[in-house]
Amino acid sequence: MLMRTDPFRDLDRLFEQLTGTTTRPAAMPVDAERDGDVFLVHFDLPGVDPGSVDLTVERNVLQVTAERRRGVRDGVETVINERPTGVFRRQLFLGDTLDTDKLEAVYDNGVLTLRIPIVEKARPRKIAIGAGSGPRQIEG
Repeated sequence: MLMRTDPFRDLDRLFEQLTGTTTRPAAMPVDAERDGDVFLVHFDLPGVDPGSVDLTVERNVLQVTAERRRGVRDGVETVINERPTGVFRRQLFLGDTLDTDKLEAVYDNGVLTLRIPIVEKARPRKIAIGAGSGPRQIEG
């Protein structure tokens, strides 16, 4: 239902740790889970202004974009500067079994939660099994 789209993430993190630089916007951590007939996706966006969050779905590609800015005040000296700022983007490829027309999004306490229903035809269903009339002799 959901495919990871960043095969080089671990290499980028290692490079960033060794050099102290970033090669691209930081990825936002994500958890995804299925709860019955609903798929839930949680994005960590601590310190992000909800007004800067942009969510789009085109075909089966979901894209989340958010921006975190550093507050700059006159006369304040920065001693440690580790929290990433700037534009964050994450793309997820959604399977055809998810109903993106009914997607709901809520941003609460720094977590963006998406609720995506599973389409009716993809939900598990019981199949009735008919009983036969017993063993029959077949003539050849």
